[in-house]
Amino acid sequence: MPENASRPSSLIHTIYGEFVRRLGGWISIADLIALMAELDVDAPAVRSAISRLKKAGTLLQERREGTGYRLSPEMGPVFDEGDRRIFHSLGPAELADGWVVAVFSVPESERASRHQLRSRLSWLGFGNAAPGVWLAPARVLPDARLLLERLGLSAYVHLFLSEYAGFAELRSAVGSWWDFPAIEEQYAEFTGAWGQVAADLRPSPRIEAVEAFRAYVPMLTQWRRLPYLDPGLPEPLLPAEWNAVAARAVFTELHGLLAGPSLRHVEKLTGLSQPRPEPTWPDLTRPDLT
Repeated sequence: MPENASRPSSLIHTIYGEFVRRLGGWISIADLIALMAELDVDAPAVRSAISRLKKAGTLLQERREGTGYRLSPEMGPVFDEGDRRIFHSLGPAELADGWVVAVFSVPESERASRHQLRSRLSWLGFGNAAPGVWLAPARVLPDARLLLERLGLSAYVHLFLSEYAGFAELRSAVGSWWDFPAIEEQYAEFTGAWGQVAADLRPSPRIEAVEAFRAYVPMLTQWRRLPYLDPGLPEPLLPAEWNAVAARAVFTELHGLLAGPSLRHVEKLTGLSQPRPEPTWPDLTRPDLT
């Protein structure tokens, strides 16, 4: 597993994003330490990671029955965007959909903003076509607008919707705009790490809740970067035997097998539960119901 997928802070992000948000948004530090112990992370490492996440503004401390933490309000849109990318991937875009092009110019005196802009565009799946010119399938536009506005970077960027009109052969051009070997390497790492787990579960998909949790959190932590790095290019532009397809099939299978039992384990260990929907009562003022 890549090192960043096993960092305590990355695992905590996954626990908050996948479980704590559903269970009221708050978890005690004692319960978080107990959950992380299931992932072989000790208490000092958890406290250190929490301290960094608190300093970064990701988590807010809040006392209830004991000391605990909730996600800061600013993180809500970040995790909502993550849900769309991670769980609702649409697969390859269509060539007819066109492209979103981001053109930016950042003053030399604001070099940090330039670096952040490049980093975040890359994170959204944009490829670098030329200095200050980045592009992605057109369907990335809504997420790009939200991200740039949220980070205060929109003043530096012009966004255009366009279609390719020549002159180079487009498939060879995109091969220089995106680092396909690096993306495929990460998909291969994922499939190598989790493909056998899925195969072992197929004959008997029943699994203890705690064991599901121990597999699901690291698996989801490793996967959740990939839908961002993969731009979702149209299929005719992808390398032959694009290995994202096999990796996505492994993720989908394991998510279906492990997500439910993992949530039950978190509920049992923490005593938290999903908020029940408000009951809906018939409108007795309607004549057809009296």
